[in-house]
Amino acid sequence: MAAPLYTTASGLLYHAGKILIMTVGLPARGKTHISRALERYLRWMGVKTQVVSLGDYRRKTLGGAQKLPPDYFSIGEKSPETLALRKKVSDGCEKLIEDFFEGGGQVVIYDANNGLRKSRQAVAEKFDKLGVHVIMLESFCDNKEVIETNIRNVKISSPDYRGWNPDEAVKDYYGRIHLQEQAYETIEETDWPYIRIFNVGEKIMVNQIRGYLQSRVVFFLMNIHNRFRMLYFARSGQSLIEHSYKADSDLSPAGWDYSERLKEVVLERRAKSLEQRGFDPNERRLVIWTSTRRRAHHTAWPFLTAPQESGPRIKVIEKPQMCEINPGVWDGLTPDQARKFYPEEWARFVKDPYAFRAPRAESYHDLSVRLEPVLIELEREKEDLLIIGHSSVIRCLLAYLIGLPASEIPAIEIARGDLLEVVPTSYGVHSQAFHFWDGPGRHVDAADGEVEVGYLFHRDKNNFYENYAEDTKGKKRVTTADLASHCLADTEAS
Repeated sequence: MAAPLYTTASGLLYHAGKILIMTVGLPARGKTHISRALERYLRWMGVKTQVVSLGDYRRKTLGGAQKLPPDYFSIGEKSPETLALRKKVSDGCEKLIEDFFEGGGQVVIYDANNGLRKSRQAVAEKFDKLGVHVIMLESFCDNKEVIETNIRNVKISSPDYRGWNPDEAVKDYYGRIHLQEQAYETIEETDWPYIRIFNVGEKIMVNQIRGYLQSRVVFFLMNIHNRFRMLYFARSGQSLIEHSYKADSDLSPAGWDYSERLKEVVLERRAKSLEQRGFDPNERRLVIWTSTRRRAHHTAWPFLTAPQESGPRIKVIEKPQMCEINPGVWDGLTPDQARKFYPEEWARFVKDPYAFRAPRAESYHDLSVRLEPVLIELEREKEDLLIIGHSSVIRCLLAYLIGLPASEIPAIEIARGDLLEVVPTSYGVHSQAFHFWDGPGRHVDAADGEVEVGYLFHRDKNNFYENYAEDTKGKKRVTTADLASHCLADTEAS
């Protein structure tokens, strides 16, 4: 998703060539979660990546599990009709992989069980002859609690079990697992590079992994998990000097009121969401990340005074990488002033607001590179997380989670007074937006500008490089509500 730092003659990055990553593992071992997370990260790096899911393709081609022949998932002899259906699905997936590579793609993650050594060997040899580097990625799990949790939280939300009774769905899926356990062959062959992950991150083993891009894949996989957690995003409160990057001023009186209201909304909303999912909020820790800027970490202060029934359940961490984008010489200027004093730079900014860098400033690409360590920590964090930040930073983090292209980042509107709740799942992300603040810092005076339809928010005429979502190339500005809708649409599409 982040723009690449350079290109090669082939259009592929890091001189790594084309790579096919084949997942291997029994059902409910986290393969889909791992595949989607890795796809998101590689796209962030600028690598053209796609997940080809055998399960998704089978559902689109043949329908849900209820429409399949009784022997489709069984072990042993199958009817000619079932064999033809299975071949139709596997051939279709391999054709999708070939088409993606031929279209300039660099990495395909083939999300399938691939539990039979003979069948995965045949796929690997086929693409090896086409000049594609093949890597086996096995997810091994013998932790019964992890498997049970994965089935209940992930697999029964699969389109295969839409409308099913949860207990019946779990029983049916365990039946699938027991059938496939009888014939499953773990990776023991060493003629292909492989990565073996045990219990979704507990331990990792590698063989013949070479080159920068393959090493980055291993590094990323060492930092992910599939534990359920809630993610929240909100802007910091209004500061005394809103338009100055250099001032780093404290919160205004309205900013302090905002921080108190944010605390109330987050704790109330989080408790409700967790209770609906069968969790006790008092038994889970809430971690808060802010930047080192005053208005950001001061917005988190009220959380530290909140009643905590069972010990310290709230922790605040300041991260310097999360400081807002540096506007350079444009600090404190209005758009009209920037256009007047820097006409050439302004023209370049309007043409490409993501990659443009004002004099002595950062571009959004610079910010994306700076935030990469935060993204890794975001994947690694197992507790519920609230990010109180600046609009430019939140834009980049949300775009990473949702999978928006880099060009869309500057067009995301992050209104002060909106709380975005994001729940990562293997089949997408669930998200809801909550509006909770209409005070100073969000209201628009009639003389200041137009009110966006449905939003009492306007583009800040000062410090626009941080707060001004430029509408360029005919793109529609994306609001917090749009982001929530995008998340839900992605989930339903999966």
